[in-house]
Amino acid sequence: MSQTDHRYTSIIRRYYEGCSTANLELMKSTFDPDVVHYFVDHGPVHGATSLANYWFKVGPKTKASWVLDHIIIQEPEAVIEWSMPWTPPIDQKRQVLRGTEWYKFKDDKITEIRSYHNNHYLQDPKNRELWDFPYEDRGYFS
Repeated sequence: MSQTDHRYTSIIRRYYEGCSTANLELMKSTFDPDVVHYFVDHGPVHGATSLANYWFKVGPKTKASWVLDHIIIQEPEAVIEWSMPWTPPIDQKRQVLRGTEWYKFKDDKITEIRSYHNNHYLQDPKNRELWDFPYEDRGYFS
């Protein structure tokens, strides 16, 4: 089975479709109830309903849509590269932001997302790592 035919690829594409169309139920259908999404520019979002509501608000405000460009899967994880066409509220100039995300799955539901990108509108030394991520507990270099 190719990586693009893997069920995780389909789940992430459904998640991105839900984000891109502000479809709360579609997003929530891809999440474990206790999903956590970690970001490099603000604190994590906990829970399926909270995460779906977050993207429901953010996507339309920035006219964002998400595209899965590349994926590597090693169950129960997947890592992707993504592109996000969007319009920053600051200058209203349409552009593309690119990044990578690491996913964890349980029973074909997303349990964790770790999102890395370098948004030049949010340059700050504290944005060089995931906020409130338990690096030490997971054995990362500290």
